[in-house]
Amino acid sequence: MHQPAVSAALKRLRDLAGDPLLVRSGASMMPTDAALRMVEPAALILRSAEALFSDARGFDPRTATRTFRVAASDYLDPLFLPQLVARIKSHAPLCPIEILPLSADAHYHAHLAQGDVDVVIGNWPQPPDDLHMGRLFGDEVVCLVNQDHPAVRRGWTEADWLAAEHIAPTPTHPGARGVIDAHLDSLGLARNITARCAHFSAIPHIVASSLLVLTTGRQFCERFTAQLPLAILPSPVAFPRLMYYQLWHARTHHSAAAIWLRDTVKSVAASLRKE
Repeated sequence: MHQPAVSAALKRLRDLAGDPLLVRSGASMMPTDAALRMVEPAALILRSAEALFSDARGFDPRTATRTFRVAASDYLDPLFLPQLVARIKSHAPLCPIEILPLSADAHYHAHLAQGDVDVVIGNWPQPPDDLHMGRLFGDEVVCLVNQDHPAVRRGWTEADWLAAEHIAPTPTHPGARGVIDAHLDSLGLARNITARCAHFSAIPHIVASSLLVLTTGRQFCERFTAQLPLAILPSPVAFPRLMYYQLWHARTHHSAAAIWLRDTVKSVAASLRKE
């Protein structure tokens, strides 16, 4: 700033503060007590402004301190979230990361719109068209059962499968229909759900100690068959492939930090498909 601009800015600050702020002391200017009290809050405001506008100029993961917030369904491959956190901490070591649930009492639209969440990761029969969407991977629908389940020995018909006792996840929000039951509805069918669990990653352990049937993606199921007495069976009802997406709001569409996060999510998903 040139000297006249500095004088004009100082005059505006003096008017706002009701204080001279700088006073002459011999040949130099000295800050008043009021000016000294303003230094630390002003520095905080300037640092916040720097963080605010640095994202518009670009995002350097090595030095950034931005917090990333990801809401994710645990229907995902159980390796996904641990590997995502590890990747973020490796490449952006100063950035805190929060993994939030897709809970039954909160709607992800509101969290994205309010900026409480950067991306939401999950699977939907049809992603909402009012959000931006990036496809991560597709997966075959199969059934996970105890290895001593009668269907392992004798197989099952569509009627057998519908009548069997099923376990299903608790809906992500009131009124939500999971992809399995939404498809069955479209066929005029309904399965016999006798158990629900809000913790999807716990369901394979429940299945391993019961005759309940879990119907979900093969990639998820295969992570548990080596460690639990479980078997994977084909579904007698034909399902479209489960499609997993990441969703984000228009407010973060052009954010350099959010773009970096979405690219990281995509690369982790791609690495799991190759395993």
